[in-house]
Amino acid sequence: MDVNEYMKSRTPEEGLSALTDDAERNRLLAEMAEQSTDMISRHTPEDWLFIYASPAVTHLLGYSVEEIVGMSAYDLYHPDDVEDFRLRAPTVNYDRGLYTHTYRFRCKDGHYTWLESTSRTIRDPATNEIQEILVVSRDATHRIKADKANRRLARVLESTQDLVIFVNLDLTVSHLNDAARKALQLEETDYTALALSQFVNDKGMRKLVDEGIPLAKATGHWRGELIMSGVRRKRIPVMLELLVHRSLHGDIEYFSLVAHDLTEKKAAEKQLKEYQADIDHASRLVTMGELASSLAHELNQPLSAIVNYLRGIERRFSGAKSISWADVEVPISRSIRTALRAGEIVHRMMDFTRKQEPEVASLNLPELIRDVMDLCDAMADRSGVQLTLEAESDLPHVTGDRIQLEQVLMNLLVNAIEASQTAAETSAKVHIGVTQYESRQLRVTIDDEGAGIKESDMPRLFDRFFSTKQSGLGMGLAISRSLVENLGGELWAENLPSGGARFSFTLNIAD
Repeated sequence: MDVNEYMKSRTPEEGLSALTDDAERNRLLAEMAEQSTDMISRHTPEDWLFIYASPAVTHLLGYSVEEIVGMSAYDLYHPDDVEDFRLRAPTVNYDRGLYTHTYRFRCKDGHYTWLESTSRTIRDPATNEIQEILVVSRDATHRIKADKANRRLARVLESTQDLVIFVNLDLTVSHLNDAARKALQLEETDYTALALSQFVNDKGMRKLVDEGIPLAKATGHWRGELIMSGVRRKRIPVMLELLVHRSLHGDIEYFSLVAHDLTEKKAAEKQLKEYQADIDHASRLVTMGELASSLAHELNQPLSAIVNYLRGIERRFSGAKSISWADVEVPISRSIRTALRAGEIVHRMMDFTRKQEPEVASLNLPELIRDVMDLCDAMADRSGVQLTLEAESDLPHVTGDRIQLEQVLMNLLVNAIEASQTAAETSAKVHIGVTQYESRQLRVTIDDEGAGIKESDMPRLFDRFFSTKQSGLGMGLAISRSLVENLGGELWAENLPSGGARFSFTLNIAD
């Protein structure tokens, strides 16, 4: 219906009002097109020449309206995108007469920008031939970059070996990556809406609910170790990172859990612990081997004394028809005490060399040092070395494993005795001191009268397999430092101004 027919079908008043409304509507539409940040353009149907472009073309492409009118859109398409549009590739969507296409368009300065355009054809009502094409285009660069970033993240998410789990606010699972599906044995299972508690043990869930989630809500993330398990109850120790994801308004939308499987790490730590225990045990045996001749001499003395006491009784009362207790009380009592002393020496040797799990307890340090000095006395005597101990009165107990501390002291005392014996022409001393160190530690010092430590050896002194002895294994000091550090202390060495060396170590005071 043309305008004249339209006017004839209405009263003069209605026709005038309709014309006024149409004019106003067209004016508003034109004003909207001029002010819109989206580019509105009209094109010829075959070669897609610009017939019209709204002022937004300058903002989007850098051209003025006058410059772009008459140009072909095909000349501005990226070469990889123009054929997609010609052939209506999957990147071009059609819906109820509207085509939507995302593509790259060349700007005036030569760089390409991403546009998303919706177009429709304007046809001749009589012939149905396409007269022109109307297009609305907007900048899609940020969306395309975001989509690419999301696709890259999705590929990383699926390829990582860490278990990634997305969890709803009610702690039901919404998504698992491939690693999580395999580790939790869910490859063939519909896991959506399953409770997270099905994959985390009770202790771990309490830790998450009581500690992890509140902290994550406050700071955005939480990290901790816990145990996960698959549908067939396979235990998986993990280091878990809990992240909170919020909307633009700040509301929490969901949680993500990134769990690093610690199974291999825990197995390696267990194996290393067992290996360390074997090394420590071997070190104690080596140290005891160094004392063997001295200990044999120390045991030989009480055994010889017992034999002498009994032979004395035999000689004195041989052939006697009767004897009284008073006659044999003294030699027998001495034999008993001497046998008990020998038994104590053997018992201490067995305790020291026994392989057992560490038992951390509260220990009287000066008393423990005296016991180790007793074991080393025979070696010191044979080496012409005197052992002395000076400890402050009323010292608090320390925290440690008795066998491990005996091993540390034994290593340091044997080294000090050997160093003093080598350097001294006459009798020498090895002095042990125990003092308060800072507020929560005791310090043990072992001073020898040897030749001291070469400056070139000092940096490597505690390295494994480094030894200043020709026959040394180079394990004693390395193991001693490791044992002391595991108890929260330190072990170090220095040369004394008066000559000789000092080895010092600290131990934590028991609570």
